[in-house]
Amino acid sequence: MTDPRDPSRRDFLAASAFSLLGLARGSESPPLGDEAQADGDLFYVGTYTEGGRSEGIYLVRMDRRSGQPRRVGSVDAGANPSFLAIHPNGRVLYAVNELEQYKGRATGAVSAFAIERDTGALTRLNEQPSEGGAPCYLSVDRSAQVVLVANYVGGSIALLPIQPNGALAPAAHVVQHTGKGPNAEHQKAPHAHCVLADPSNRFVLAADLGVDRVFVYRLDLDGKSLRHVEGGDAVMRPGAGPRHLAFHPTLPLVFVANELDSTVATLRFDAERGALSPLDTRSTVPAGWTGTNYPGDIHVAATGRTLYVSNRGHNSIAVFSVAASTGALVLDQVVSTEGDWPRNFSLDPTGRWLLVANQRSDSVVVFGCDPENGRLTPSGQRIEIPRPVCLRFLAPPLPH
Repeated sequence: MTDPRDPSRRDFLAASAFSLLGLARGSESPPLGDEAQADGDLFYVGTYTEGGRSEGIYLVRMDRRSGQPRRVGSVDAGANPSFLAIHPNGRVLYAVNELEQYKGRATGAVSAFAIERDTGALTRLNEQPSEGGAPCYLSVDRSAQVVLVANYVGGSIALLPIQPNGALAPAAHVVQHTGKGPNAEHQKAPHAHCVLADPSNRFVLAADLGVDRVFVYRLDLDGKSLRHVEGGDAVMRPGAGPRHLAFHPTLPLVFVANELDSTVATLRFDAERGALSPLDTRSTVPAGWTGTNYPGDIHVAATGRTLYVSNRGHNSIAVFSVAASTGALVLDQVVSTEGDWPRNFSLDPTGRWLLVANQRSDSVVVFGCDPENGRLTPSGQRIEIPRPVCLRFLAPPLPH
């Protein structure tokens, strides 16, 4: 979530609360043309649509050699298709519709789209209620049987089964979080902000910014349900505000971007018991900097040697080296994102480029990424996209 002075969520919720009228308009994107057939990697950009400037979900193709991005299409995906996830088979895209009211109920929605194999064009399959207000994050479990959704305002997580064609069934299970934190401005109630399955696909982790806790659930795919693991949760530092999570690719570690105290926490994950234990905490901003800042997104390079965190306010990417044997973090670099409010970012499938979605300055900016040490270098490449929130490449990362 963002600073309450930032209109990015509060204003669009008010503007969009009346309905999801956009879902009824045009189920298919326009033809993308020859441009979509050119060499390069396709990625999707989720946005906020309030104010009418954004067209919904954008499709962009990036040249692997130069890093140059080029828009090739867009689709009306309903109101505020902010956060995206792609089915492991690459044929379905899921998007939250980040609303507090949907069809007269206190909930947002989740939409499913078929991906055309050759062009990346999107065709609507269906949508379902998220069963909680303002869904802000979703992920697909590793067996591609369910979509997991975090409802920020609702303070809940939901499990929606995936049908054979990729469409979504209604939510089979909803877990309501309870509690609050010491930050009166941001933690008056639970605020689920991230939910994803662990590498074994036996457990689900859910970061709740409002209650300073990372919850652990056992994933029951047969019963399409989540069961809380007693004693498994990580209790974070009071007022930390855990927002997003990232698993290390080989070590039994989970990294947590803490929105409210500008830190990244390292947790050990016992994959046998489904239990988290805190190990370390590091600042995401340079020593001595005292401005207002809210970390947004977090990712680990496929090599496992580098961790990245975006800073909204400081407007930077923090680059940490990750020790090979212990996972210990060292802040190596802090790079300006050349824009305002870097809400989300993504590494391209080759690991050679890192793209940042600067929400307030309407830009996606491309950085070169050193394959050895992970350090970032401005490429001079960017594309203008209104209110970008989330970036998702269609192709999976290449093996290293």
